[in-house]
Amino acid sequence: MKIALLGYGKMGKTIERLALYKGHEIVFKKSRTTSEGDLKLADVAIDFSIPETAFNNIKGALELDIPVVSGTTGWLDQYNEIIKFCYSRNGSFIYASNFSVGVQLFFHLNEHLAHLMKPWQDYSPEITEIHHTQKLDAPSGTAITIAEGVLKHSTKNRWELDSDDPSAVSIEAKREGEVKGTHIVTYTSTIDTLQISHEAHTREGFAQGAIIAAEWLQQKKGVYSMKDVLGLKK
Repeated sequence: MKIALLGYGKMGKTIERLALYKGHEIVFKKSRTTSEGDLKLADVAIDFSIPETAFNNIKGALELDIPVVSGTTGWLDQYNEIIKFCYSRNGSFIYASNFSVGVQLFFHLNEHLAHLMKPWQDYSPEITEIHHTQKLDAPSGTAITIAEGVLKHSTKNRWELDSDDPSAVSIEAKREGEVKGTHIVTYTSTIDTLQISHEAHTREGFAQGAIIAAEWLQQKKGVYSMKDVLGLKK
């Protein structure tokens, strides 16, 4: 598989190393200021860039009929536009706020727990996310996905950052050192506390998941999610 890396920071370099180890080829690399190779040669583009460039990166690849896997967060106000464009091109696209297989299983567990907790309104859900100080967006896309999973089964109607509003699911975003990514869901009542969490130890989980998604997307048309890739739709 010939891969274009749209975004060549820490994640891009990790994807490159793991992809080469698996026998894939990197034919194009793009950072904020430079590019190397030929995007047109790519079988798939993997986008881990920044919110300001993600939309153009994705659209540019789709214009060349290159399937795109995107893990960039912070640009989702333009997500629907990309989806419409992808369908208009009969293209292929996967977006995930987090490609880690462990996190995807955590998303699934989170929704199941939220379903179990729905009858027990004495428990109030809260979400905490902790990342390295270089992370640009807050809350993380992963935390937002977790909140959306809770809201599907909750009387609360939205999420808010650092909220005291009882009608909202509060998300606390912390930025500390070199933390790769920790997400905690807490249900608290006057009687007790129930908590689930996921802690990433390295970036390799995110990179491996993105490569798995890129491999899975080959020869497919349409818009998919990691639930499709991992068979977690049920």
